[in-house]
Amino acid sequence: MEKQNFSAEDCRFMRRAMELADRGKGFVNPNPLVGAVVVKEGRIIGEGWHEFYGGLHAERNAFKNCTEDTRGAALYVTLEPCCHYGKTPPCTDIVIEKGIARVVVGLTDPNPLVAGKGIEKLRNAGIEVVVGIEQELLREQNRIFLKYITTKQPWVALKTAMTLDGKIATAEGDSKWVTAEAARLRVHQMRSEYRGILVGAGTVRADDPLLNCRLEDKHRQPVRIVVCTKADIALDSQLVRTAREYPLIVAYTAAEEEVLEELRKAGVRTLLCARKEGKVALKDMLNKLGGLGIDSVLLEGGGELNYTFLQENLVDEVFAFIAPKLIGGREAKTPVEGKGFGRMSDAVVLQDLQAEKIGMDFLIRGKVKK
Repeated sequence: MEKQNFSAEDCRFMRRAMELADRGKGFVNPNPLVGAVVVKEGRIIGEGWHEFYGGLHAERNAFKNCTEDTRGAALYVTLEPCCHYGKTPPCTDIVIEKGIARVVVGLTDPNPLVAGKGIEKLRNAGIEVVVGIEQELLREQNRIFLKYITTKQPWVALKTAMTLDGKIATAEGDSKWVTAEAARLRVHQMRSEYRGILVGAGTVRADDPLLNCRLEDKHRQPVRIVVCTKADIALDSQLVRTAREYPLIVAYTAAEEEVLEELRKAGVRTLLCARKEGKVALKDMLNKLGGLGIDSVLLEGGGELNYTFLQENLVDEVFAFIAPKLIGGREAKTPVEGKGFGRMSDAVVLQDLQAEKIGMDFLIRGKVKK
């Protein structure tokens, strides 16, 4: 859509709306992150964001917080206002009702229920609507939603923590801890933002992880997902023992009914997936997870599972935490194992790279070039 009539002030107010939208991370999935600011005569008179799934949308929260009459004001919103009934009434209705004169929209909503119809409804009501400000930043902010709403597949982020010589554990299998406390805290922040955390059966056997979010502030716990062909995950593992406290899904393809029944009795959800080369077909699993409303997955698996995800072109983003340590060892595990790619030209390439120092460690992240 057209890009016009944007000023430095427009950019400033949209950036503020983006800051507000960020506050919904980890609480609104699979809905988008949305922030809204109401401006009158150059002053912010109300602001809000989508705070939690099922709650009021950003526009309605912003109007609820307004300190004065909104007639003739401008509304800045990071995503096109909805025009359909969902868990809440259409936001376009309240925008019209409040007498807003101008609406500045960052991104159009690709949701087929909206997809430009919200903008059209506002314009038909005589409201000036301009679209397209800060689009690249907003696409980055809502990359998870934009993929999920158009494909119904979750965004997959591969996270690994390794030493400077590329090891995720010593040759004896010790992996506590590769990185220092500050980097581990960042991982828990990431866990709070992704709807699911995914590992393979080998990681469960080796580490007996809990895979929950251990932040002091109250956060929605992610769904823990284990790829386990025969569903033979130990009943006394931390994951199974806490299945009634923290959601747990076991994705399998060929399991005994007695094994499945024991897991279900413990509160585990079992997910039957198609088979590929004798194992769980990962793409089919992701399709089924998307159908359950899981819009994003943080892959914390071992080298074999990581390689399969990469080899099947199922990873969208990589987060590599690197510790300033050297441990060596021919048998020491690495982040990506499997058969490997035979030619350098076949390697998975990352783009849009970012590097950040976190305590004594480094984080390198990038999108997978498709």
